[in-house]
Amino acid sequence: METMKRTIDCGSLRKGDAGRTVILNGWVNRKRDHGGIFFINLRDRYGVTQVTVDTTGEQAGLEGICAELRNEFCIAVEGTVRARPDDMVNASMPTGAIEVLASNIIILNRCEVLPFQVDEETNANEDLRLRYRYLDLRSGAMQDRIKLRSEVTFAVREWMTTQGFYEIETPTFIRSTPEGARDYLVPSRLYPGKFYALPQSPQLYKQLLMVSGFDKYFQIARCYRDEDARGDRQPEFTQIDVEMSFVSRDDVLAMTEGMMAHVFKKTIGVDLPPQFRRLSYEDAMELYGTDKPDLRFEMPLQDFSPYVEAGGFQAFKDALAGGGAVKALVVKGKADYSRKQIEELEAHAKIYKAKGMAWMKVAEGATLEGGVSKFFTENAAAIMGGLGAVTGDLILIVADARRQIANTALGAVRSKLGKDLDWCDPKKFEFTWIVDFPLFAFNEEENRWEAAHHLFSWPQEQYHATLESDPGSVKGDLYDLVLNGYELASGSIRVHDPVLQQRIFSIAGFDPAEAEKRFGFLTGAFKYGAPPHGGIAPGLDRLVMLMAGQTSIKEVIAFPKNSFAVSPMDDSPGEVDQKQLDELRITVRKKDPEGS
Repeated sequence: METMKRTIDCGSLRKGDAGRTVILNGWVNRKRDHGGIFFINLRDRYGVTQVTVDTTGEQAGLEGICAELRNEFCIAVEGTVRARPDDMVNASMPTGAIEVLASNIIILNRCEVLPFQVDEETNANEDLRLRYRYLDLRSGAMQDRIKLRSEVTFAVREWMTTQGFYEIETPTFIRSTPEGARDYLVPSRLYPGKFYALPQSPQLYKQLLMVSGFDKYFQIARCYRDEDARGDRQPEFTQIDVEMSFVSRDDVLAMTEGMMAHVFKKTIGVDLPPQFRRLSYEDAMELYGTDKPDLRFEMPLQDFSPYVEAGGFQAFKDALAGGGAVKALVVKGKADYSRKQIEELEAHAKIYKAKGMAWMKVAEGATLEGGVSKFFTENAAAIMGGLGAVTGDLILIVADARRQIANTALGAVRSKLGKDLDWCDPKKFEFTWIVDFPLFAFNEEENRWEAAHHLFSWPQEQYHATLESDPGSVKGDLYDLVLNGYELASGSIRVHDPVLQQRIFSIAGFDPAEAEKRFGFLTGAFKYGAPPHGGIAPGLDRLVMLMAGQTSIKEVIAFPKNSFAVSPMDDSPGEVDQKQLDELRITVRKKDPEGS
């Protein structure tokens, strides 16, 4: 490398560099042999440069090396930059106006037969890509996405630092406080039978930093949750963790809006509105059937109950009599949907516990036809006027005695239609805040109340007097940031009063001794002048995924796990030596033949 170390990268040469002698290092992206004249596209992370070798003339000595070269050989090239003739300029390449006439080529390392082609976007299956992730990461698409992730992380740090935040690291080995997802446990060799946990979030420590007087904290935090993997989840993930003192909800929301605006403008050149739309949790569920609505298209759920009594469809009447809801969705211009297509949508609604899905079409002459239309001929005009349905529209209806099921099931149909009909433009970014969440949710299996988000969220002031008597009505100072149908961030104003915190613990079923055992180090700190504080934690993986137009966070993580939380590349998790287990005083119980 001392004699063939690169003097410039493969993406920087331009027409003005003609005549320069340069050395390039990189990988063979493509080789073409035109009867003794070889054209080699040489690639590194900065770009691609065409190298030309004319073995019919002075470069005859390079013919052997050129014949040996294959895709992904790692090589060094020395040569002279020359401008391409006008009719041979490749406008699709930034370096397309030049080529490098090689005078020397050295093979730095050879490449075996590739398990898949390293292209812009490979069609290889996921496990094969993850097994050879180091090759997958060479592709132009993955290089661009990892570059974007780096730029987003830098832009976050840039914004937070200019706003007066300190970046502070919190511990990776912490005490296990099992609440919500399962912890990853780390056995202690020095204290047999005791365990550390990997943090699901830095929640408790960032609150302690507020008690410590560091009123503006952030961290690009690695977090761990032992839960099933999905497209937008991984067992280990990264979040932009933020906490602030002496703030209200609006202060945290405004800070986050400013950070997002800076990140999007700086990295992908997208201007965001100065303030994002806000929806209450209740309105989000009623209008979209989900607390993470995709607002790149509208099509809200509508109340069909005003038209039920005049109609003769008993199932709708029964749903209302049971205290439930009848909700409708008007799908513009889709009266041409076939019965099979409608049945597929109904099957999707049933996944979300709907008993069925009724439908009608708006036909010529402002009439309703098909499905349950025969029950509503008398008030067809009122239905069309009230729902805003016109000729050519499809009306879908879900009814249930449980209002949440009617909303959730039809909301799921709405989301499916948005994807099926290509209404979800990946280059469009629609943010919304979901606010006023319930503080508590009732766990029917365990017959107890539990925190809807977590135990440390502040109940809105007007509910303090009724915390114990009516937990289900209590709204918290909680907020989620939603982007394009994904929960991008979650946060809240925190409890800083130890008495109020103990009341919340009690409602969630923690007696004082148990609460002290699990969280005493936090509640004890609250007794020493803890300031009012709140925060938020946007998911970095999801953020970059959406900015890159992807649907899986695996596409923006360098070395992700697969859908079974396994790394095919290094085969983790794996077994360990018996000696290691003995040092930790751990016995592994093998599965019996039946797998239990």
